[in-house]
Amino acid sequence: MEGKPSNGEQGAPSATESAATSLPGGPLPSQTPRAVCVALASGQKPVKVYGEAPSEFREIVQTCNIAWINFAVADLEKDGTEAAAKLGFSDTLVSSLLKGYYSNYEDREVELGLMIPAVRIHGLEIRTYNLIVLIRKNLILTMHDEAVTRFIQFSRYADTFLRKLPDNMPSEDKLTNMLVRILDENNNRNFEQLREIQDQGDKMSEILSNPSTPREKIGRNIYEMKHALIEYLNSMWRTNDVLNSLRYGDADVITDNPKVLTKVGLLIEDVNRQISLAEHMSDVLASGLEVLQSIYNNQLQTLNNRMTLAVAWLTILGTALLVPNTIATFFGSIQGLDPKTLLWYTGITILATVNATILAFWWVGRKVIMPRTAVDTKVLDREGKK
Repeated sequence: MEGKPSNGEQGAPSATESAATSLPGGPLPSQTPRAVCVALASGQKPVKVYGEAPSEFREIVQTCNIAWINFAVADLEKDGTEAAAKLGFSDTLVSSLLKGYYSNYEDREVELGLMIPAVRIHGLEIRTYNLIVLIRKNLILTMHDEAVTRFIQFSRYADTFLRKLPDNMPSEDKLTNMLVRILDENNNRNFEQLREIQDQGDKMSEILSNPSTPREKIGRNIYEMKHALIEYLNSMWRTNDVLNSLRYGDADVITDNPKVLTKVGLLIEDVNRQISLAEHMSDVLASGLEVLQSIYNNQLQTLNNRMTLAVAWLTILGTALLVPNTIATFFGSIQGLDPKTLLWYTGITILATVNATILAFWWVGRKVIMPRTAVDTKVLDREGKK
């Protein structure tokens, strides 16, 4: 890909830049304009203008060899269709593209339409927007939701990019190079969202390392991260499908130059690398889930061992208390008994209690699987070595 500064989805044209590239009517207003147009005419320097409506760029498009217009719209289907029609595209092209699920490819010989996903992540909340790219003889039109700001930074030096293209390069090659650069910018901004997921994964590791963290919170966070990864992978696969259609679809408005088309292949490789990284993160997260499940199983096993031990001792103690009570119930009150009878009664009670307790202890040890203590484990290990 061509060299470019690395910046995120932020920033707007400065006051100096706005004034320098404003429309003939005067300087731009302070707020960020809805649209920017970068155009290159034969034998002239590239021009960059900002505006609010498609009609403001119509004259520039008619006189230039290549132009890129980026529009931020509130409603893609309504406003996007209107803007595309005013700039010479079919009034049904946008609506046909929007029938796809975050991606689509529409080749109509004299014009080409692409729809690819633009991903934005805030924390673990992922949002996917439609990015419409329309291409015809000398124009590339990109349209997206107003929440998508990824082309603001690129629009600052898009005229420089056009200036570096050789004058003797065919118009189709220039158009395709510009298209590749736009798609590459979108891919880079999407890839930055994967870093956000990685940051959230680091925070997740900190939460998992704290044993006092509520299980409900851990489960919810893991689900949200897994969902974000799945949504991200879904977007990347759909981007990959569109790029493959562009590379091998043989559209008339795209160049047939193999060297230029190789750049589209590089875009596909970049997306495949993103997919591989996201799948690797998914595997790591799955491993973390297995570790977490093992921890929970160990905790449950420890609790079960304690309950088993408590029930066993309660059985033995219950036997020790139940036998004297049964004998006392059988013989009745001991008041008024002579010393000889009282001694005989006491001996029977003690003997029966001891025997019943020993029997209960033997039965519990024989029938109930008692949890092993650390001492038992060491003894077994020592005997095994012998």
